[in-house]
Amino acid sequence: MMWSVQTVYEAVGGADGLRELAGAWHARVMADEVVSHAFSHGYHPAHTERLAAYWAEALGGPTTYSQAFGDETSVVRMHSGNGPHEEMDRRAIACFDQALTDVGLSGDDRLRLVLHDYFAWATTTTMSRYQGSADEVPGGLRIPQWSWRGLVSENRSLRPRTKEAHPPGNQGQT
Repeated sequence: MMWSVQTVYEAVGGADGLRELAGAWHARVMADEVVSHAFSHGYHPAHTERLAAYWAEALGGPTTYSQAFGDETSVVRMHSGNGPHEEMDRRAIACFDQALTDVGLSGDDRLRLVLHDYFAWATTTTMSRYQGSADEVPGGLRIPQWSWRGLVSENRSLRPRTKEAHPPGNQGQT
């Protein structure tokens, strides 16, 4: 008898489930006086769809984000160069946890926990690593993969960076 393990992407409801979650999270952060500051400069009109595609790729779904919108480097650069923002990160994570409830995903403890852990890890690790300047973000980063057991794929973005690690002339290019 063969059985297959459902990916986190499938468990959350696939593309539709992640679009719903991204929409609920975005509504929550826009209502938060601290987190909404991150969007004060404006944002892409398809932000929710792009965010859902990014999460889909990270959680075992199709590679739509990388194929259509960019790689991890472009995402990390968007979130870099803003100095430390621990309070904003904590509140963004709280908004995510509330969004899980908003869309009915908080009843499955295993799913809720893996989604929380993914979002908290991404928010406090890859999206917060380059506080000084977006120019510090190396090129060629791949979207980290997350499963029921946590981080799956080791990414260049997870290794410490020094100035010497960047090829000359490649810093800050998008």
